[in-house]
Amino acid sequence: MTHKKIKIFVLGLRGFPNVPGGVEKHCEELYTRLVKLGCEVTVITRAPYIPRARRYSEWRGVKFIHLSARRNKHLETIIHTFWGTIVAARHRPDIIHLHAIGPSIFSPLAKILGMKVVVTNHGPDYLRQKWGKPARFILSLGEMMGTRFADRVIVISTGIKEMLEKKYGRRDLRLIPNGVVIPEQILPGKILERFGLQPGKYVLSACRFVPEKGLLDLIAAYQLLKKPEYKLVLAGGADHENETSRDIQAAALRDTRIILPGYLTGLPLAELFSSAGLFVLPSYHEGLPIALLEAMSYRLPVLVSDIAPNREVPLPEERYFPAGDIDSLSRKLSELFQEGISRKEMEAQQALLVRKYDWEQIARRTMEVYKSVVRGSGYSAGDKSSDFNKI
Repeated sequence: MTHKKIKIFVLGLRGFPNVPGGVEKHCEELYTRLVKLGCEVTVITRAPYIPRARRYSEWRGVKFIHLSARRNKHLETIIHTFWGTIVAARHRPDIIHLHAIGPSIFSPLAKILGMKVVVTNHGPDYLRQKWGKPARFILSLGEMMGTRFADRVIVISTGIKEMLEKKYGRRDLRLIPNGVVIPEQILPGKILERFGLQPGKYVLSACRFVPEKGLLDLIAAYQLLKKPEYKLVLAGGADHENETSRDIQAAALRDTRIILPGYLTGLPLAELFSSAGLFVLPSYHEGLPIALLEAMSYRLPVLVSDIAPNREVPLPEERYFPAGDIDSLSRKLSELFQEGISRKEMEAQQALLVRKYDWEQIARRTMEVYKSVVRGSGYSAGDKSSDFNKI
């Protein structure tokens, strides 16, 4: 006897494979595994972010519908998700899964169109410094709509869970974090050669060039150091050019020790991670940072701002600095680059990643959520498995 596959449509991301972004990485790792667990998954992408050569109809079992989207900082997500919801409804999936609070504003529409809705809240995006009042209002509305109207809500961190419980009184939130794959180390090669980098002789950060990532603080802290013996590599870029991205580019033009390799994915990014001397994430705002988990998976020493989402990944106290404190960041850059990482700390990092942030476990727990939605049953208050963070 064969079981009917659960038919899932996914919205809210730009797409994958190898499209930069935390939500994109999350979905790439998650849905390829859910296909193996018995889901029929279709992702509705934003076509402009997918090179024509990679606009696959199917990849690793995941199907794609490449929907056009006008690249616009303020309207792109809303317009694309609206049309994507209409397209999904025509295919009558068992579940539509909306990622992030902006797309979640269409949870009621999806319900009206007859679909079961799962929302993953990746964090309060209205706190990001790049948004003005109108955008923050829409994002807050999306958070409210998703939390109130979705059949199930998944959150990626304890902080998000506690915040939503307090604001909306919903008690059946499912805590399922981001994950990471323990990779093989990549030997120094073409990427290091191209940018004139020496193994162990550069500090790395990898993220979007937006204000809340704190990269201008990192540049300022680096430039306070007197003749640092290492370079600063900022891997990433901006989807939409902004003042922060322009300031970062200007700083790199003035200081040749600051290297901007652009957006990298796959083996080129793995090569940078494998040979870095220190990874730094100076953010003011995060959901649960996949980049931090990736750096730890490469056995790197890490230095991160002391915001709550970063502290949710338990690290030794010396690995944190006060967000926005450039003097402290500069001092710790120098200290931790010299110290590196002890064998004991490295082993503790690896054990933590395997125990709490394994994608196979994360996929199985997401499958449990889908099955509960299809069955129409929820998680009881006494279900110990509902608190993933206690494992």
